[in-house]
Amino acid sequence: MREETITSPDLSFGTSADVGTDAKQRTSSLRKAWKRVGPPSVAFVLFIGGWELFCRLSGLKPYLLPKPSDIVMAASENASNLWVSVYTTITEAVLGFLLSIILGIGFAVLLASSKLIERSIYPYAIIMQTIPIVAIAPIIVIWFGAGMNAIIIIAFLIGFFPMLSNTLIGLNSTDHNMKNLFYLYNASPLQTMIRLRIPAALPYIVAGLKISCTLAVIGAIVGEYIAGIGGGNGGLGYAITVASSRLQTAYLFACGLSASLLGIAFFLLVNAFSKWMLSSWHESEMKSSEG
Repeated sequence: MREETITSPDLSFGTSADVGTDAKQRTSSLRKAWKRVGPPSVAFVLFIGGWELFCRLSGLKPYLLPKPSDIVMAASENASNLWVSVYTTITEAVLGFLLSIILGIGFAVLLASSKLIERSIYPYAIIMQTIPIVAIAPIIVIWFGAGMNAIIIIAFLIGFFPMLSNTLIGLNSTDHNMKNLFYLYNASPLQTMIRLRIPAALPYIVAGLKISCTLAVIGAIVGEYIAGIGGGNGGLGYAITVASSRLQTAYLFACGLSASLLGIAFFLLVNAFSKWMLSSWHESEMKSSEG
């Protein structure tokens, strides 16, 4: 009789080589993460530590140069007022930013639809951008009154031109071969704008968003300096003014750092939105996501 050997099925879920490969991949990912996060973290710790050590050894008065520990203490002692100021500035900056997006993209579409309109109006947009906002802020206060309305308009004016110029460049940079193809298929100018030119301009629009979002925070704080109303609902600009007049330098630093963190948070949100929107088809974000 012929002997038959029955082999038992292999129930192992992986080999030692697979485990080693997974370990190497995890190690490689950890090294990449450390290369991104490690050097800035080390530099930050050294900077803060050196700042603290210098202030302690030099004996500088806190109103001249506060220690990082003094800044943290001032922020914790005035946490409630600081949160109110940050919330007010966020509201003003977001509203000004949204207004700059809507009007900036809208005017760019209008200018890109006709070269005659672009040549007629775009130079005045450049002139408006070159005028210092401090020079026209009193006029804005007269027209819209002191308070949040004027601050939103100032934040909008600072963030408007980057949105307009970047969107207009993107709309005018559409591939001519694609425009000719749409023309051959008898597409109307509106169809060409919506289905071709605006999608092709999205990377430029995102670039304008990244610039305008941080400028909106700056515009809101500048507006609070000029047109803000004080009291318990004042923004970071008002808090900085009060802290400087009272020589509360530690709290002044805390307000300035809060404004900086607010701008960084705005930028990171817009950057995440751009990656979500462009990573599946645009080359720049595809490369960054793969790296």
